[in-house]
Amino acid sequence: MPLHAAAIFLGSFLLFLVQPLVARQMLPWFGGAASVWTVCMVFFQVALLAGYAYAHLVTRYLAPKPRAVLHLALLTLSLLWLPITADASWKPAGGDAPAPRILLFLLATIGLPFTLLAANGPLAQAWFARARPGASPYRLFALSNFASLLALLGYPVLLEPWLATAGQVWVWSGLYMVFAVVLTIAAYVDSRLPASPAAQTSTAADASPPSTRDYLTWTGLAALGSVLLLAVTNHLTQDVASFPLLWVVPLALYLVTFILCFERERAYRLPLYAILFIVVVVCFAVARGVPGLKDNLPAQLAVSAALVFVGCMICHGELAQMRPAPRHLTGFYLTVAAGGALGGLLVGVAAPLLLPNYFELDIALAALVGLILLRIRAGKPGSPVFTAIALGGPLLLVGAQFMKERSESLASVRNFYGVLRLLEAGDGAERERQIVHGTIIHGRQFQSAERRREAAGYYRREGGGGRAIEAQMERGPVRVGVVGLGAGALAAYGRAGDTMRFYEINPAVIAMAKRDFTYLGDSKASIETVLGDARLVLEREAPQRFDVLAIDAFSGDAIPVHLLTLEALDVYLRHLRPDGILAFHVSNKFLVLPPVVGALAKARGLQARYVGDRDPASGAAISEWVLLSRNAQSLAHPRIAPASTEAPAHGPAWTDDFATPLLALKW
Repeated sequence: MPLHAAAIFLGSFLLFLVQPLVARQMLPWFGGAASVWTVCMVFFQVALLAGYAYAHLVTRYLAPKPRAVLHLALLTLSLLWLPITADASWKPAGGDAPAPRILLFLLATIGLPFTLLAANGPLAQAWFARARPGASPYRLFALSNFASLLALLGYPVLLEPWLATAGQVWVWSGLYMVFAVVLTIAAYVDSRLPASPAAQTSTAADASPPSTRDYLTWTGLAALGSVLLLAVTNHLTQDVASFPLLWVVPLALYLVTFILCFERERAYRLPLYAILFIVVVVCFAVARGVPGLKDNLPAQLAVSAALVFVGCMICHGELAQMRPAPRHLTGFYLTVAAGGALGGLLVGVAAPLLLPNYFELDIALAALVGLILLRIRAGKPGSPVFTAIALGGPLLLVGAQFMKERSESLASVRNFYGVLRLLEAGDGAERERQIVHGTIIHGRQFQSAERRREAAGYYRREGGGGRAIEAQMERGPVRVGVVGLGAGALAAYGRAGDTMRFYEINPAVIAMAKRDFTYLGDSKASIETVLGDARLVLEREAPQRFDVLAIDAFSGDAIPVHLLTLEALDVYLRHLRPDGILAFHVSNKFLVLPPVVGALAKARGLQARYVGDRDPASGAAISEWVLLSRNAQSLAHPRIAPASTEAPAHGPAWTDDFATPLLALKW
């Protein structure tokens, strides 16, 4: 038991430690989008399935000695992947499709080590079952999930805030080599173990194989749990930020449910969790719909965590009650992994292609309602009417939600970067068209002829961006760069002779700004739009000599952390005139970003001023900007100085290797 337990514990710990670590390395290259983690999860689940399939096949078809030789050969080959450092050649160009490139990057960076770590759990349990035929190996499955949980919780709290990414890579690679030694010993011991009469007797007693219905049910339950996990994670990372804490909390709870259900049978009772599920769904609906709670991070995190926990307890509790005899455990784990991979593909691949909004969460909740109703009726006389209500009723509610959102939107489009909706609100001169990403308005324009050329919302003249542009305009034609297009509102400041150059990563935003808004078409300036991640494009471009460079990618939703690092700042400064102004738009519901930008300015010896724009009538905050410049006189201009204060600067400056969004959260 100690040898098998050590192999399983260390393998599972490394398996789940590497997931946020490698995703953290690639975020700066793919725009910091929340979908990066979803695509990563698809890879992890498919690789997990490959590992489980390998464990199942070698256990079933190879004798102990050939199996040990093959496994040790692959283990030795996997050492060529170390250290698991991201290769810069995988950085995408502007027009590359992100998802295939992410999958190829992961395959090249952690492909074989990850697959062998995935195979380790069922393989070591099969070795244990052969060595101890009378003992249940399912407690080792609970140990495996406990080790995974430690890795997930330890990464954002103990590793990421205190150790740079390069150091994390070397720690993981060193532990992998220790794991290789432990597994080599375990494989050697298994290869020398003869089949005992007790094992043969146990095998005969367990000869009854699972049915096709069993396999389909296992697949469906595992897929539903996976869909719920990824759908809730999408909800969190689209509206807050894409960084490890908000990835690992749902995944950690997902693992906790496996531990509870497979370690203690009495931990799951369907009637209790059915009641809890109803309560949690009501709380989740309230938290999503009430304005005061919708913008409250602890409330959002709490209800999302409760939803994952209760929903996955139901899925995994039902799985645990249907687990087969130890002889069939590798087939059981393979089926569970297949269900997890299926759920990942449904959310990560099928949903963006088939669903216009994030309806996969509503569909998962509806499916759970149907599952609860059917399981409560299990063993009782069947009723076609009850079955139709159980399966069709929840889906009708999802359909009603879909029709409601469709009727409220003038247009809607979904791609790798999220969901964009076009809305209209207000009346008369106040009527405005809005571009909404997730739950955040990313641009607006008044529709009346007399006001449509007026920069609205975050970009009005009283805001930091408007003040910076107008201050620089006094000396003649200006060249303005903008990271993040939105509706194109900053183009309203353009005059004849000016140049406005917009960088936008999402092609759907460019299409919507040109088709549904008139800022770009009405502007007298020369308008340029560049598709691609702004930082990567600016790294490749010759110096643009901008008078103003506005970094406008932080209003609400998931912030792209890679645009707020010292390395990014150095790129911006290369494109800025010596007396130019770098304007960071830092309005955010969930994070306090002015001190982060202030720390960057302090590290590079720049002047920094904070501009908070508020509605004079209500006092409500409209926007927050932090303006940076090498030249103090640029920020002392009458359009800026009276409306600004010294920018705060707390904590260390973020770098590509070391960034801590956890400390910037508005708790």
